[in-house]
Amino acid sequence: MKEHEILTPEIVEKQTIRREEMRADILRPLQQKAGILANLWVAFLAAVLLIGCFAYYLQLKHGLIVTGLRDYATWGIYISNFVFFVAISLVGALISSVLRLTNFTWYRPITRIAEIIAVAGVIWAGLIIIIDMGRPDRILNLFLHPRIQSPILWDVIVVTTYLTTSVLLLYLPLLPGIAICRDTLTNKPKWQRWMYKFLALGWTGTEDQWKIMKKSITMLCVVIIPLAISIHTVTSWLFATTLRPGWDSTNFGPYFVAGAFLAGTACVIIGMFIFRKVYHLEKYLTEVHFSNMGKLLVFLCCVYAYFNINEYFIPYYKMRGPEARLLTDLFSGKFAGLYWSAQILGMALPAVLLLFKPMRKPLPVTLIAIPVVVFAWVKRYLIVTPILVHPYLPIQNVPESWINYFPSWVEVAIVSASLAGVLLIITIFSRLFPIISIWETLENEGIEVEDLDKLKNEKV
Repeated sequence: MKEHEILTPEIVEKQTIRREEMRADILRPLQQKAGILANLWVAFLAAVLLIGCFAYYLQLKHGLIVTGLRDYATWGIYISNFVFFVAISLVGALISSVLRLTNFTWYRPITRIAEIIAVAGVIWAGLIIIIDMGRPDRILNLFLHPRIQSPILWDVIVVTTYLTTSVLLLYLPLLPGIAICRDTLTNKPKWQRWMYKFLALGWTGTEDQWKIMKKSITMLCVVIIPLAISIHTVTSWLFATTLRPGWDSTNFGPYFVAGAFLAGTACVIIGMFIFRKVYHLEKYLTEVHFSNMGKLLVFLCCVYAYFNINEYFIPYYKMRGPEARLLTDLFSGKFAGLYWSAQILGMALPAVLLLFKPMRKPLPVTLIAIPVVVFAWVKRYLIVTPILVHPYLPIQNVPESWINYFPSWVEVAIVSASLAGVLLIITIFSRLFPIISIWETLENEGIEVEDLDKLKNEKV
């Protein structure tokens, strides 16, 4: 409570009623049993995940020969997927922390959706790297025999550090919500009630608890900004430090960060729309939120377009050596369809459409965000694959399979399983915990939950 404000009994009663009303709205999806469609959705994701596990078993048993990876295309859709997951994980924590620090209060109901997308994305980003290794046991060598000059070690360090801070940034603001679940959802199974009790860490809403939590969140927000930028910058260095046409670029760091912002923002918009419809949260995820996120998407499309011009059209102006052959393939060759679709449908057209206010309504902006996400994945495929099949020193008389990469069903199954895994984490989380931060949303309405808890504890 601010110093000049006085909480009269009437104000306290009014704010308490509003708090209970919001609690009921947010907890309603957790109290209800999952419907048939929800169970079918989870079963579908689990089935895709199991098929992917079987495909990975075959890969472990027979080696990478079961994939389409060969001596030229050594990465393929596994690394494309890794870069995509790193991209969607960037925006959740970064935008959440930036807007928290700059006090953009309209964003508060969205923070948890963005943060769980970030956590799920970075978890599977780490797993897909292990999957890409023909010998996953060799990951121990990174810890037993580390070489600090290796960009791969840099990536391992920033990914694990970023995962830790992202989980903390999701968990700490969730503490009051977990305590509400502990005290309210008493009809849940024993394991679930025990989980709430354990994770709540004895939260009772005391003044010291609120002070420590808010201070910790502020510190995390400050720390996570350079971490979030560094994870995608270091990921870009994995490419930029390699002698390949198209990767030898000093533009890759900001180019990757700008693309990650775009993809992650589009993912958050889609998540907002789904939770708004499925959990009936129209009062909290309003048209204002979708309009603001649509404006942000326009801005990010323009920024990403700028870096695309730097990345492609300046080398195209010179058209020298192997770079020229690569750009010809992208602009007018066998990859031209994917390249121009990604540029037009995944960046240019969304930016133009979202300039118009009716297009920033919940349904239109979500439909526009979907191709942005799809072609963000395609864009990462185009960063990886065409460049690998254009080496600086081509080998003569190589098999056709080395020159033309196409993923096998094993790769497709594993990548599909990783996408299902991200969605499964988000789905399970939303069934166990409030998907909207109650206390932050109430603070956005001018209700200080900390003050209400203080009065409550004083009465006790």
